[in-house]
Amino acid sequence: MHALRPSPDEKTIGSRDLTQWRSRPGRWLREVFTALADRLRNTDLAALTLLGVAAVLAVGATMLAGEIYESVTSGHGITQLDEPVLQAMVASRTPGFTTFVAAFSNSGGALWMTIITGVAIAAVCLRWRRWTPLVLMLIAVGGSLAMTVVGKRLTDRARPPYELAVPPYETSASFPSGHTLNSIVITGMFCYLLVSHLTNTLARVATITIGAVYTISMGLSRVYLGHHWLTDVLAAWCLGLAWLAVVITAHRLWLTDHQSHALPRHGERSERALAQDGDGS
Repeated sequence: MHALRPSPDEKTIGSRDLTQWRSRPGRWLREVFTALADRLRNTDLAALTLLGVAAVLAVGATMLAGEIYESVTSGHGITQLDEPVLQAMVASRTPGFTTFVAAFSNSGGALWMTIITGVAIAAVCLRWRRWTPLVLMLIAVGGSLAMTVVGKRLTDRARPPYELAVPPYETSASFPSGHTLNSIVITGMFCYLLVSHLTNTLARVATITIGAVYTISMGLSRVYLGHHWLTDVLAAWCLGLAWLAVVITAHRLWLTDHQSHALPRHGERSERALAQDGDGS
């Protein structure tokens, strides 16, 4: 296995160079990260520092989402959709389809999602002979779990009534949907890793489409089974996408810094230092 060093395959998605920042906010982020990496003299530590700050902000965003949820609930707002959507889902149930949806939903639970993710990420690491996919997945999953726990403890929202739910019944708080939040983060990270190595445009589009269908279906399955309200799922989709964007952005910054001026490992000199020596000779 190679150390945490970028491979050429990681730096592009199709013709898009991930180390190029076209927007002004993107260029500002790149400059801030470069300054942090220079100060710490370690690109990996700079990326972890950035992710640590982002994780705190993500938990804060989850708390804010909980407060917004409380305000919306008290004012009725979008939660007016919860009851009619759940009733529509209950009315559409058939024995065969309900059995299928329950089995599908179980794939997003703690046990099966852990097994599937562990096997898949191990296969990717062995195939690519790199640790980067494992590190990115651990960071992504850690953040999604933290947001799930904080959100549930903060709101302590009751789930739909048992008489409207399909057993086995859930006992934890309802907001946000953990199945939905974790599935969108894990599936989104797998899609990001895969499309950066796929050279065929159709294969990249198919990967993203399958990932999107899976995460949307997972969220809707939770409402169909009566285990969550629609607003639990909507919040989980938003939080998951936001955290996924943070992790991907941090990875791009890490790639950019390694490419522009790779900082030295122990006993090495950086490309920047070598360039300065060349200018002075």
